[in-house]
Amino acid sequence: MTQKTVFITGATAGIGAATARRFAREGWKVIGTGRRSERLEGLAGELVGAFHPVRLDMRSVPDIAAAVNGLPEGFRDVDLLINNAGLAPPLDTVQDSALEPSLQAIETNVTGLVALTRKLLPGLIERRGAVINLSSVAASYPYRGGAVYGGTKAFVRQFSLDLRADLHGTGVRVTSIEPGMIETEFTLVRNGGDQAASDALYAGMNPMTAEDTADILYWVATLPPHVNVNALELMPTNQSFAGFAVAREG
Repeated sequence: MTQKTVFITGATAGIGAATARRFAREGWKVIGTGRRSERLEGLAGELVGAFHPVRLDMRSVPDIAAAVNGLPEGFRDVDLLINNAGLAPPLDTVQDSALEPSLQAIETNVTGLVALTRKLLPGLIERRGAVINLSSVAASYPYRGGAVYGGTKAFVRQFSLDLRADLHGTGVRVTSIEPGMIETEFTLVRNGGDQAASDALYAGMNPMTAEDTADILYWVATLPPHVNVNALELMPTNQSFAGFAVAREG
């Protein structure tokens, strides 16, 4: 069998790093992007020969195009794109929030994802490859302070479904993965590095791990070519759907 190549955004931590390790362990070549060069180089040292690091800020469309155009021989034929890079602004309500963190989330979660997907699609179509987009349960279930993040992830979900319609007949598979609570650096970053706040969120509830999610991504990617998972929602057993919030007078 020809060795396959996966392109993973946001590979410096959490789901992205765990997924890079999972695919490399199974014999795939891995392209991993992120903003933290030292972490990318660390993965390259760990996954010797299987990992190509690309320093990339998903907010820069020109840099995305340059990154793809600059892939070295041996990593140019991408079989699978995993759009994992994403972030959330602080848990402020829209009326009380600063605009810049919201725009940063939109540019990363939406604009960058679309630009990279569009850039890689010709090759993915040629190779009858696949796209896996990381959405969130926030795309379906609203919560206070989640308007911008949930809005971006709702876009990712809908973009995935419509992209599948656009690619009808090409053999390219498209999946939206929609996780709930996973203990990674995501919440730490969202809370401005407040470790106590992150620890409090996950205390005593046995959240999913990055490795759990990486296993699921690998399973989706390696299903028979005639099987497409359109959308897959994941939650830890100890998390369920929130009830309606009701404000009482008096």
